[in-house]
Amino acid sequence: MHAPRFHNTTIIGVGLLGASVALALREKAVCNSIYGYGRTEQNLRQAKERGIIDGYHLDVRKASENADLIVLATPVGMFRGLAEDIRGSVKKGVLVTDVGSVKGGLVPELEALMPDGTHYIGSHPIAGSDRSGISDARADLFSNAQCIVTPTAASDKKAADIIVALWESLGCRVRLLDPFQHDEIYGTVSHLPHIAAYALVNTVDDVSAEYMEYAGQGFKDTTRIALSSPEMWRDISILNRENLIRLIGLFKGNLERLEALLKEADTAGIEKEFTKAQALRKKIK
Repeated sequence: MHAPRFHNTTIIGVGLLGASVALALREKAVCNSIYGYGRTEQNLRQAKERGIIDGYHLDVRKASENADLIVLATPVGMFRGLAEDIRGSVKKGVLVTDVGSVKGGLVPELEALMPDGTHYIGSHPIAGSDRSGISDARADLFSNAQCIVTPTAASDKKAADIIVALWESLGCRVRLLDPFQHDEIYGTVSHLPHIAAYALVNTVDDVSAEYMEYAGQGFKDTTRIALSSPEMWRDISILNRENLIRLIGLFKGNLERLEALLKEADTAGIEKEFTKAQALRKKIK
């Protein structure tokens, strides 16, 4: 499918990802005008001054009423409320997508909130960072990045095809997943690692916060994602909590196995565990 074109696009939440979407849309000439909505007028004004958006509104209904494409780029915990807010003001034919890290039950809920003639298709570009502001936004953030699109059996096929083509036009490698499978996968390879990173840093604090002064590159690499927005990851953790509770149990089992090997001074067993992890880690390209 050829790259789609939109007359008006609205970015709801002009942070790192929302601003990067706007910059990429502009660079690829995918739409004519881009408007923003957010909670802080200072941030929106700065985004306009930098040429990221053409204008903004502080009323999300006003911001969305003329849009052909709406991108939800706030913390995922706000998605339901925003969908409820805009459903009475959006025009027929608008496509709504998002950049959120949780899909699962959220996707059918958002689909059901869309008025007749409008369509929501879930998206998750794997292109974030530990930053969250527009100062780090860039048009090439999605270049060669993976993007997961999560249509359901109830999704409009044409709308899903357009959203796939949209992300491909921004440089993404698109894969389709069931929303619930998405949450199991990303709970394992993204959400659990974030929780582990936060817990690891807090464990240092349990011993002595002053020890952070001695941290080297290994600690910095392992815990970089603990710099991510607590608000954003609070919402992700709560919305994917069933998967995370199960995964934390598995993670605790691995730690307990290592603890037992350490108590036994089982050098062969410890090396076996480390070698197994090393071999699996090498599979990431």
